[in-house]
Amino acid sequence: MVSFGKKLKQRQIEEWQGSYIDYKLMKKRVKEYSHLIQLGNLDRRHVLKDFSRMLDDQIEKIVLFMLQQQGILARRISDLGEQQEKLQQQPDISQITRLREAYRAAGQDLLKLLYFVEINAIGLRKILKKFDKRLGYSFTDYYIKTRANHPYSQLQQVFKHVGLGAVVGAISRNLYELQDRQGSYLSIYDETAPPLEEPVVKLMEAAVSRLTYSTSFLKFLAQHALILQNELELPSPVEEQVENERYHFVSLLLNLVNTFLYMVNSYIVVPTADDYSTSLGAAATVCGIVIGAMAVAQVFSSVYFSAWSNKSYFRPLVFSTIVLFLGNIMYALAFDLNSITVLLLGRLLCGFGSARAVNRRYISDCVPLKIRMQASASFVSASALGMACGPALAGLLQVNFKIYNITFNQNTLPGWVMAFGWLLYSVWLWISFKEPNRDDDDENPEAPESRVEEELQNDDSLEKGLQQHLLTHSEDNKEQNEDGDPEFDGSDEAPIESRRPVTSIGAAYRLLTPSVKVQLLIYFMLKYAMEILLSESSVITAHYFKWSTSSVAIFLACLGLTVLPINFIVGNYISNLFQDRQILLASEIVLCIGIVLSFHLFIEYTVAQYVISGLILFVAAEVLEGVNLSLLSRVMSSRLSRGTYNGGLLSTEAGTLARVVADATITLAGYLGESKLLNITLLPSLFICLASLVATCFTYNSLY
Repeated sequence: MVSFGKKLKQRQIEEWQGSYIDYKLMKKRVKEYSHLIQLGNLDRRHVLKDFSRMLDDQIEKIVLFMLQQQGILARRISDLGEQQEKLQQQPDISQITRLREAYRAAGQDLLKLLYFVEINAIGLRKILKKFDKRLGYSFTDYYIKTRANHPYSQLQQVFKHVGLGAVVGAISRNLYELQDRQGSYLSIYDETAPPLEEPVVKLMEAAVSRLTYSTSFLKFLAQHALILQNELELPSPVEEQVENERYHFVSLLLNLVNTFLYMVNSYIVVPTADDYSTSLGAAATVCGIVIGAMAVAQVFSSVYFSAWSNKSYFRPLVFSTIVLFLGNIMYALAFDLNSITVLLLGRLLCGFGSARAVNRRYISDCVPLKIRMQASASFVSASALGMACGPALAGLLQVNFKIYNITFNQNTLPGWVMAFGWLLYSVWLWISFKEPNRDDDDENPEAPESRVEEELQNDDSLEKGLQQHLLTHSEDNKEQNEDGDPEFDGSDEAPIESRRPVTSIGAAYRLLTPSVKVQLLIYFMLKYAMEILLSESSVITAHYFKWSTSSVAIFLACLGLTVLPINFIVGNYISNLFQDRQILLASEIVLCIGIVLSFHLFIEYTVAQYVISGLILFVAAEVLEGVNLSLLSRVMSSRLSRGTYNGGLLSTEAGTLARVVADATITLAGYLGESKLLNITLLPSLFICLASLVATCFTYNSLY
């Protein structure tokens, strides 16, 4: 596996080599700057001026070549248009066929130019980030802000590329006009026009979409999935395939449904867990253990499911479904058996069926790159929808009857409903899932090329759509950390050992820098705070406000429904105005305010105080989660982007452990009485939140 510099050189078109960004020279210059500054032989202001001039020269070289090639393509299309005009007067099938092939050839040449722009954009982003990390500057902010909106900005030529879009449109329109449409007079611009079935047009559209992707909402949602991508996955200058042989839409849909059902299964018991516990002779606060039992088991299931997905996707999904079916049956039967032990074992069994690691790996390994962002966003949306639907569904199950001495009431019906749901899912899974071909992976299931995961995120030092192309390109989201960057060792290729995925938790821990540890602490904190809010809601609201199960269910469902709108606002607007680290710090502060407002101090505790403080806490935690995972993927070693012990697994374990600790805290605090439960459980949340704020301030300058 070669370094980015070598990969860049390999992907260059030979006759255009002199027009690409000189990445190797700029990398060498960054190393020289760092060395001279450490010796005190170079002024920092001189470095900024000199490097800015070098970047300007490189971008100008790229832009002038791009404009030259655009002119050549435009002239070719103009000549072809004149030929097409003549053919309209005297149609000739053979001439039309030749003309169509000529347009396709022009499209192939345009593809080369699109790849040229894309590779250079990746190189520019990487060298800017490398400069920031090596010299400890926020140079990227300065450079982009001074160039992005200047009337003579070369960056606008590269990243808005209006001319290239016009050429794509001209080729697409003319190929459409040359199709045999059986007498139709529809234009390609008409909404009712049939789609253009031209492979070269699909390839051009895919290439352009990678350059102009401004759907920040999808990017922000995709961050929550923490599906990481190999930084060396550059576009090929030759024709790339539109369809990926490993991709099967129904199989992807089955993974998303699995995610949805699991989240419903997790939260459907929250409104009734306290009542179920008391009906079996336990304290109401045992609901913390009942809810958290799934999280306890998930700590272990995440590891073995992640390892199992190296070999298969179908078998672990089948196993997961069977285990979840049995676990829900046990949960439902615990009422008639009058056994809290059976209840807890059922929830533990459900946790052992958590296949979210498999769902993530399927998206990263088997979904084509061009739609992987949408798939990652769908993964998060399915989770959010499941979180909202679980409590809402529990609120609808307010019945009480018996069939053959088996009780069906608000406590047992969540188990029966989920068991039935998993039974239907297992039938669909068995009939429709298609195991992807693993012929190339059998010998080395953790090969870097086949085990990369993707995290598509924003670098919010850029302004609006223009700047996103440079800093958030979907082909270039991972950087080695300072302790293991192979591109600073003076060679173009790092030792193989430094690129292999880690094979143990211990090895993964040794790769965690202070910045990574702080981000994992933040993730632990936000999951802890959210779990405290959600899991104790039924006990707190019953004690202070005498809420019914339906009222609790409505409250929790409303919280869950805020996820997508809030992410839409942050992803589309706020992330374009502020840096990720700024949003991170602000979200932590707001979360801390939400925790403080939740305390019951001297005055009467009201519904308004509880609902408003809970909403502030939950929304801040949701915003914080996306930004946190975005930053986590940037500061994490690339060796953690693949293999069993990957970044996604580490974050999942941190979040799951937080849920376990939070649910245990609720149960232990319950022994002191329900009147003290709220304040006692909020104190650890406040302490961890303040600790994460301090840690964020200490590592703030390293969060690029």
